[in-house]
Amino acid sequence: MESMYFNEEHQLFRESLRDFLKKEVVPHIDKWEKTGTIERFIWEKFGEMGYFGLAYPEEYGGMDLDLFYTVILLEELQRINSGGFAAAIWAHVYLAMTHLNKEGNHEIKQKYLAPSITGEKIGCLCITEPFGGSDVAGMRTTAVKKGDKYIINGSKTFITNGVYSDYLVIAAKTNPELGNKGISIFVLDREMPGISATKLEKLGWKASDTGEIAFDNVEIPLENLMGEENKGFAYIMQHFALERLIMGVNAHARAEFAMEYAIQYMSERQAFGRSIDKFQALRHTMADLAAELEVCKTFNYTVAYRLNKGEYVVKEATISKLQSTKMSDNVIYQCLQMLGGYGYMEEYPMARLFRDSRLGPIGGGTSEILREIIAKMIIDKKDYKPAT
Repeated sequence: MESMYFNEEHQLFRESLRDFLKKEVVPHIDKWEKTGTIERFIWEKFGEMGYFGLAYPEEYGGMDLDLFYTVILLEELQRINSGGFAAAIWAHVYLAMTHLNKEGNHEIKQKYLAPSITGEKIGCLCITEPFGGSDVAGMRTTAVKKGDKYIINGSKTFITNGVYSDYLVIAAKTNPELGNKGISIFVLDREMPGISATKLEKLGWKASDTGEIAFDNVEIPLENLMGEENKGFAYIMQHFALERLIMGVNAHARAEFAMEYAIQYMSERQAFGRSIDKFQALRHTMADLAAELEVCKTFNYTVAYRLNKGEYVVKEATISKLQSTKMSDNVIYQCLQMLGGYGYMEEYPMARLFRDSRLGPIGGGTSEILREIIAKMIIDKKDYKPAT
């Protein structure tokens, strides 16, 4: 445990959370992985325990705790070996709810944020489009003002919680001629006429529902606009720092879980008269992996510390996701190899870990896009600014 970042209260929280997940979540994971549907009761239990309100204001039922409680939540969610379940939780808490908290007015927070904290409502964030991918500025979904309403048309894809959520936080162009300076953020109720969703089948993250969503002349009140009109791109960019750090933390926690399992397996697996953790080639491979993991983990904690202080860590969070997801893929690939044929079997955890980890370098901005963002900052001297 990194004592410079985690105190005794953090440690007690970790222990209680780990116990909760073991008792309340783990028994259902295999079922949810098969059905692709996370039952509603667990959302309410998370709400009862206060896990959805860790980072949110007390005024709306949250606890307003420091960011390292969030780090602990993310790390422990990776230890139950369901990237899909973990994604459904953090996409609700730190994607949809972040926008509600930062851009929503008091009425929106009362209507959506408060019940999100209790687990009564589930949210999703809709940015990615079928033709856009990581090109946020190139989105085609539009929101045209008409009297006292906006009319929304377009589509979004790869949306976590995109099928079963109760509300959608979406980005749409209110002024297409302005490019990325013409994007706005809205909140929509699922039952609004004109919204339809199709569930997508995935390589991994099987427990989460990932959807493609269509908006066909969806009418929403003007008050469903969040923040200022045409400021959406700046809001999205500002929150990407948290999203990318989250995926970096997920990656180091996932890799750590894989390494713990592989090392335990190696200590029990016998070959040529001794346990395989005594063979130098395997030992040195694990040593290299542990070193890569520790570098990423320590860096991620440093970025979390700075973000917690309010610093604008867009470069550091981008590096966190780029390096940590690459590391995690490598670590889990090598750990699966340590299990030999058993690593390829579904009854062992490494096959699911392997599938789930592969999304890391893709979701939330591909590694290729992240490298270009970093290149713009270090070569072109581009200075990204927080939303004002």
